[in-house]
Amino acid sequence: MTKNIHIIGSGFSALAASCYLAKEGYNVTVLEKNDTLGGRARQYKKEGFTFDIGPSWYWMPDVFERFFADFGKKPSDYYILDKLNPGYEVYFGKNDSVKISSELKDIYTLFENEEKGSGKHLKTFLDSAKSNYDTAITDLVYQPGVSPLELVNTTTIARVSQFFSTIRKQVRKKIKSHKLIQILEFPVLFLGAKPSNTPAFYNFMNYADFGLGTWHPRGGMYTVIEGIVSLAESLGVHFVTNANVEKIITDTANNVTALLVNGAEIKTNLVLSGADYHHTETLLDKNVRQYSESYWNKKTFAPSSLLFYVGFDKKVKNVSHHTLFFDTDFDAHAKEIYDNPQWPTDPLFYANFTSITDKTSSPEGKEAGFFLIPLAPGIEDTKELREEYFHKIINRFEKLTNQEVKSHVLFKKSFCVNDFKSEYNSYKGNAYGMANTLLQTAFLRPKIKSSKVDNLYFTGQLTVPGPGVPPALISGKIASELIIKNKK
Repeated sequence: MTKNIHIIGSGFSALAASCYLAKEGYNVTVLEKNDTLGGRARQYKKEGFTFDIGPSWYWMPDVFERFFADFGKKPSDYYILDKLNPGYEVYFGKNDSVKISSELKDIYTLFENEEKGSGKHLKTFLDSAKSNYDTAITDLVYQPGVSPLELVNTTTIARVSQFFSTIRKQVRKKIKSHKLIQILEFPVLFLGAKPSNTPAFYNFMNYADFGLGTWHPRGGMYTVIEGIVSLAESLGVHFVTNANVEKIITDTANNVTALLVNGAEIKTNLVLSGADYHHTETLLDKNVRQYSESYWNKKTFAPSSLLFYVGFDKKVKNVSHHTLFFDTDFDAHAKEIYDNPQWPTDPLFYANFTSITDKTSSPEGKEAGFFLIPLAPGIEDTKELREEYFHKIINRFEKLTNQEVKSHVLFKKSFCVNDFKSEYNSYKGNAYGMANTLLQTAFLRPKIKSSKVDNLYFTGQLTVPGPGVPPALISGKIASELIIKNKK
């Protein structure tokens, strides 16, 4: 049995897998095409400002704790966590916002004050969400997606109806307030699909939100990457940056024998790809690809994003660390992402000001702003469109928060569909992977182990369990365990 493995990419799933494989005694080499590690979770620094380029929400802290515990460590060995209070703020109109407390009792009160009786309904809803969360963590998300039988046990059978209903139906059954509905439907956006297409079972994301809270790693999400890299290096993992994998070379028996990296062949016996699944298959000869172009084209992908990293020369008012702007039609924007892909007429958007709670992310007296507009993957992306939409959201931002900020912009950098393609080889420039709809859940997602190449495996957000940072850590564990099991 070989003990040498090459991992393509260095995002959360690849890094997690590298740690598990190194712990098992494999000689692990991670190949990253960019000049820094982290995949989509890289950093951008300019003029004393620091931005997380990609993931900015730290949810499901228990998954991070479980990951580090597998190596006898704790998150606090590598970074400091602060629980945010409020966890986030939601704007519905001018001077009309709701702050989501870190305390459940305050959230119940908020709901009750908005709609009489909704506090009681929320408690029932969250009891179900917690139960589903426990089931998901215990019985489902750590499964490799090999067989439908992974989903079958006495607990999941009792919840089978929840896979055939939707979050939207469940939320709206008892609660009528438009504001409260949007707050409850928001967390499934992390799963990359519309609430109307997401199974009700996924209400466990609401428990992740209200029950476990929103956290911030001091220094930004990149400190988590640095922590996992440090752990990996202590286990003997070797990292190579600026290493672009151009081809996966197989022999006549359909086994990987080498990788073509920056024009040079590197012999290998086992490959795990944490890069985009679709892109990875294009590196293979056609006869050993599992999925056709039509297969990928029929799948529901999570949105892409237009991102702006903005340095302000003053402190920004009337916002929280995480601030959501839901002052426009949620459903209309969703249709322009999923049903009729186009640039949105009146987009919802999200803003993140880490420097409100983390002084390391901007110079004193200034503010680091991160703005995100969800977009349909694969749409046209031009400098002119980016500029047009920056002005759209910044004008609304000023109106909604009752302040002038445009003249205080020191610089801005954008990142959009074309960048997701060029930087991450992302299919259609998607930002979050493949959506967790009913027909794209568990064993119905692309497989971790190639069915055509015996020593090729995949990890990340296009396979199980799905989009998001905690699922990426889990995916790395699942993939490594499958490799270890199959190679014994």
